[in-house]
Amino acid sequence: MRKNSWKYIVGMLLMLAVFTLTACGQTKETEKSGKDDTIKVVTTFYPMYDFAKNVVGDAGDVELLIPAGTEPHDYEPSAKDIAKITDADVFVYNSGELETWVKDVLENVDENKVTVVEAAGSIDLMAGAEHDDDEEDDHDGHDHDHELDPHVWLDPVLAQKEVEAIRDALVKKYPEQKEVFEKNSAAYLEKLAELNTEFKEAFANAENKTFVTQHAAFGYLAKQYGLTQESIAGISPDQEPSPSRLAELKKYIEDNNVSVIYFETSASSKVAKTLAKETGVELAVLNPLESLTKKEQEAGENYISVMKENLEALKKSIK
Repeated sequence: MRKNSWKYIVGMLLMLAVFTLTACGQTKETEKSGKDDTIKVVTTFYPMYDFAKNVVGDAGDVELLIPAGTEPHDYEPSAKDIAKITDADVFVYNSGELETWVKDVLENVDENKVTVVEAAGSIDLMAGAEHDDDEEDDHDGHDHDHELDPHVWLDPVLAQKEVEAIRDALVKKYPEQKEVFEKNSAAYLEKLAELNTEFKEAFANAENKTFVTQHAAFGYLAKQYGLTQESIAGISPDQEPSPSRLAELKKYIEDNNVSVIYFETSASSKVAKTLAKETGVELAVLNPLESLTKKEQEAGENYISVMKENLEALKKSIK
């Protein structure tokens, strides 16, 4: 989609959002009227939701903007979604590299009212994987060969930085709640530190440190633990590999004695399954945590539990 077209659409959606808020404004004011001091936090996709929820605790309500099971790379906000952002006290997103729509939306958001937190704002993003794909990069308005990799949350160490960014923003806006936010975040940061230790210990003495994934989501995790990620697709899971890329991967799998190809349940796994069949290797799930289904959340799954499942899955090839 062209940038001007997207800006026009965002403008129209914002007009609808303002209308929606105005229409129900009196009711909300009546309901609140000084009685409801609950902090309202709106987050973009699942990891931001889980991180914020662990910092906020019972001090506020944390809402997930992008619906469960939705691919965040392809998401575009509705008028209702924009209304939620403009009506929030705090809005948390990962980065402009993943939530590409945020920049345009924020042009019309009163940041004196809504505290905006870019959780990955202090993190230097790496360049994304460059693949020779059949699909032209401009089909979705992105130049995939020059994208920065937004998947910082999959590194437990960088996840801690994102939690700290959310904590610091909340403490700054609500200093009277400082003790609550710091206590909540300290408990969660301890769990993330333990997760980091588990990953470090699992891979410290591994002889094979190479793994093949469906899309290039695990670059930061690989860098943190001295591993090598080889991906079928690039930063976006929707990218289709060219025949030459597939041939290259077949050779890579054979030359490096790769025994497992990791696929995702939230995106099409057709290419990964075909490649596994042609090379005679095992398939396993590696979850990029870009979304958790409602069923998974209701079953008690969360960032840490899924990352531990990812650790067990990686042990199949990194050993």
